[in-house]
Amino acid sequence: MLDLRFIRENREVVEKALRDRASKLTLDELFSLDESRRKILVEIEGLRAEKNKANDQITALLKEKKPAVSVISSMKVIAERIDKTEAGLRALDDQLSSILFIIPNIPHSSVPVGEPDKAKIVRSWGKPQEFDFKPLSHIDIAQRLDIIDFNRASKISGSNFILYKGQGAQLERALINFMLDLHTKKHGYTEVFPPFLVNRASMTGTGQLPKMEDDMYKLKDDDLFLIPTAEVPLTNIYRDEILEEKNLPICFTGYSACFRREAGSYGKDTKGLMRVHQFNKIEMVKFAKPESSYEELEKLVNDAEDVLQALGICYRVVALATQDLSFAASKCYDLEAFAACVGKWLEVSSCSNFESFQARRANIKFKRTTAEGRRSTEYVHTLNGSGVALARTVIAILENYQQKDGSVLIPEVLRPYLNGQEKIS
Repeated sequence: MLDLRFIRENREVVEKALRDRASKLTLDELFSLDESRRKILVEIEGLRAEKNKANDQITALLKEKKPAVSVISSMKVIAERIDKTEAGLRALDDQLSSILFIIPNIPHSSVPVGEPDKAKIVRSWGKPQEFDFKPLSHIDIAQRLDIIDFNRASKISGSNFILYKGQGAQLERALINFMLDLHTKKHGYTEVFPPFLVNRASMTGTGQLPKMEDDMYKLKDDDLFLIPTAEVPLTNIYRDEILEEKNLPICFTGYSACFRREAGSYGKDTKGLMRVHQFNKIEMVKFAKPESSYEELEKLVNDAEDVLQALGICYRVVALATQDLSFAASKCYDLEAFAACVGKWLEVSSCSNFESFQARRANIKFKRTTAEGRRSTEYVHTLNGSGVALARTVIAILENYQQKDGSVLIPEVLRPYLNGQEKIS
């Protein structure tokens, strides 16, 4: 969430950000409500001054043993006016908040401006796999090896759900354990196993609500949501808390299942593992000081790249353009893995810096000590990244590591997690 005072003092900056994002939002209603609110605040201040003056008069009259009935009566009228005006102020505050909660974050100055095709390829690693035979799609591979049962998953839950089985389930578990070990042992993250259900305040804090409620799975009888990513519970660990500067940055990683209705995915490629309602993901979340958050973003991207390099998967790093940024992000890099048969670059990780946007919504601050020893509080910067998402990573492994005899080689780093097994056949 953007600070109202910042918007008031930097209207042109915010309006440019909205244009760069191709947002249809305008600030007219916000500024109209803000002006009304400030007038009401002046009115309340005047009424309180009148009430204090009347109270002093009553005290003086009673001290002098003089009648104070008329002054008391007038003070009651003033008190009623204050109550009524404050109720109006609360209603205005609610209206202002509802608008502030749907204004997206301001893109960082380094973000390419424009439509998704304005994204910038920052770097790439590895070469797309070439074959001396006609490669199969991950769907055909999975069915021939009997490691994913798409039909029975649909029978159990519906379309776009996954049922891993046998060596497929073992591969999925190996990937989860490998990534958690990499991020905790090499990259220094603290592992967290979070709840998969969170409350409305948590979803609002990270920015999924109210804007994207239609994409979320919500419980009917409780105001709880299945998490779309572990970013939500991990970031909300410190909601309404004040951290110590000396402890920053704080880095968490965690596994979770992720649940997304994909309400806006009609017409997109939804075959196989491309776009599913439930998938597994390892998440990385950071709480950083404002002056070092972009340095931490680069480290975050490198940590996600380590996963793909260790797996031997060709990928590229893409700096997203303004119109492709998520609602809450100031800057985002996507990591895209190449899938040989699909012949596409598949997003397997998004690494974002939200600056103070989420922290302001979730009220996460830290105490800073100045050189003079004075203490002050300010909002932390939050960051997160996939480290990495598994469904599309599995696509890349199956399609890039397939062999002519129909088997699939297992990346070397995963073999210790599979009792030394070298291939799926």
